Amino acid sequence: MLGSIRKFSTSIYAKILLGIVVIPFIFWGMGGAFVAGKKNVIVTIHKDKHTITEFNDFIQKFAPNDKKIDASIIENLLSSFIGDLLIKKEVERFDITLSDTSLSKIIKNQKTFKRDDKFSRVEYEKFLIQNNITPVNFENNLFNFEKKNQLLELIGGGILPSKFMIDIAFDKVNQKRTVQVINLNEIFKSKLSFSKEEIKSFYEKNKDNYKEIYKSIDFLELNSKMLTGANDFNDLFFKKIDEIDDLIIQGKNLNNIIQKFNLDKPKNFTFNKNGNDKNLKQIKNFPDKLIENTYQLNEVEPIALIENNNKYYIIELTKTEILQNKLEDPEINKKVLIEIKNSTKRKLISELIAKIKQKSFKLTDFSELAKKNNTEIKTIKIKNRNDNNALKKDLVDQVYKFTANSIVVVHDLDFSENYLVYVDKIEKVSIEENSSEFEKYLKISKNELRNELYNTYDYFLKMRYKIDINYQALDTVKNFYTN
Repeated sequence: MLGSIRKFSTSIYAKILLGIVVIPFIFWGMGGAFVAGKKNVIVTIHKDKHTITEFNDFIQKFAPNDKKIDASIIENLLSSFIGDLLIKKEVERFDITLSDTSLSKIIKNQKTFKRDDKFSRVEYEKFLIQNNITPVNFENNLFNFEKKNQLLELIGGGILPSKFMIDIAFDKVNQKRTVQVINLNEIFKSKLSFSKEEIKSFYEKNKDNYKEIYKSIDFLELNSKMLTGANDFNDLFFKKIDEIDDLIIQGKNLNNIIQKFNLDKPKNFTFNKNGNDKNLKQIKNFPDKLIENTYQLNEVEPIALIENNNKYYIIELTKTEILQNKLEDPEINKKVLIEIKNSTKRKLISELIAKIKQKSFKLTDFSELAKKNNTEIKTIKIKNRNDNNALKKDLVDQVYKFTANSIVVVHDLDFSENYLVYVDKIEKVSIEENSSEFEKYLKISKNELRNELYNTYDYFLKMRYKIDINYQALDTVKNFYTN
């Protein structure tokens, strides 16, 4: 029931779940051979057969709650499922164990279970109840999680990067750069003026882009006064919330629920995915965060009970329609103008990038372009990768991807800022061992080294264990979840 759902993203149990899913991705990726096989066996690893039922249990446990399960998610989960099985085999091969005493110490040292800096049995049991898990299941999950951690430590725990590698990690972020910059927006100005005919022609060619899906809904906020006659939330309120949730699951509509509980008349709204009505004005008196929930409703499941910020709402979809927005509408005209400008910018930038890649645009062309368009070339000194005084952070990141004497085009996602950049000078830096940041970059370089080692181990696992995926069984799983 909705009343029993609780967040635990910062808890130890969430970390355990995350570890179970994430660790296998280090070692395994989709792309193995697909073969036919017994219908109920989805994967065979070194003669050990694993069934659809096992995989389905894994999906139920680890599928993301905030996304609809599609073919891509199924493949990623299969990847994780295989990786988890491989890790278990390696744990057995290395005979990695964890004593009951060690497990007890791990549990007792978790901050989540402490009160006044001491382990509290009450806090531990409260945690288990809140997360709807038995002590046996929790301790088994923690037991397996810690053994996998020990395996990772066995593989890469003892590595130590050299000072040279630490300097490389430090330099990636802190090297200084001097660049020459031309603001391409100044050069594009003369090419971004369009006649009414050109705007109309662009609109007609891209007419489908200006269609909008509108959802019409009945909407009712549930409060304690309405359901119980009391101003404060109480057990009776949550009991009735659960009853309403059950009625929705049974297929009852909003009108049935209103009559049963003698509720107020619902409000009516019609809006698009941006929360705008048919006149493209922002709707009022409807929580913005519920717009996404509305767009998840359809004719098959048209009604939902939603909790948001400790408030409860019923939303029922009454109509879905696709409307063609007209160019005469000022907001659409403005949108078309922005898109024709961006389309032109993309074309001009693509042409410039093509010349640079073909090495037909040189430093002399860089200077000539500025001179021809009467545009200033600015010299900018960037202190480090986090210096956004002259350029936005994402543009600085793009600049740092290129070597000295490179000519590059950098731009943001919506093409509002576009620059032609010549990387004039790079000043490399190193870090002193007594620096306050030395430990930080030691960890960064150690993680990079570990990742390289894990990639090598990944290759080793693929060679060590023969892995056959049953394509027909995988299709069966996909069809079950996506149809």
